[in-house]
Amino acid sequence: MIELILLERVEKLGQMGQIVKVRPGFARNFLLPQKKAMRATKDNLAYFETQRTQLEAANLSRKSDAAAVAERLEGLKVVLIRQAGESGQLYGSVSARDIADAVTEAGFTVDRKQIVLDRPIKTLGLHPLRVMLHPEVAVTVTANVAQSAEAAEMQAAGINPLVERDEADEEPAAPAEQPPAASA
Repeated sequence: MIELILLERVEKLGQMGQIVKVRPGFARNFLLPQKKAMRATKDNLAYFETQRTQLEAANLSRKSDAAAVAERLEGLKVVLIRQAGESGQLYGSVSARDIADAVTEAGFTVDRKQIVLDRPIKTLGLHPLRVMLHPEVAVTVTANVAQSAEAAEMQAAGINPLVERDEADEEPAAPAEQPPAASA
């Protein structure tokens, strides 16, 4: 285990300024390269204490900027048109990059690393997602994955386009079968 000083809040790990013990791979591959932490040596502890007020001030300004964007971004719905099979299963999946591009087209600049996908999106429908604008500021965005713009509008209204299509396919078939049975 390696001891590190956190330079910003890290979800499920700790707050800024905390000394935490993490596995070497997590430190080497994630926390240290992204400047989220530094090794907890005497020199680094002294340096952190001298820089603490500046780091906290910078963190507060980033947090306030993120909160301002979060107010406008909260509840945003983005439409993603994808090919899918009869059961609504996608021929591939929707990635964080696809969602980030759709949110950027809607007028907000987000990076794919800010999109939190708990599991891959592999079906049609409405999928709520978290966007981490700052380690302490998260908003919910809804991804409407559909086969066409019309299907996206139906999904947004709460109607399942696959069920509607199946019902439309069954209606013409039922009247066509009745006249031959009546003549017999």
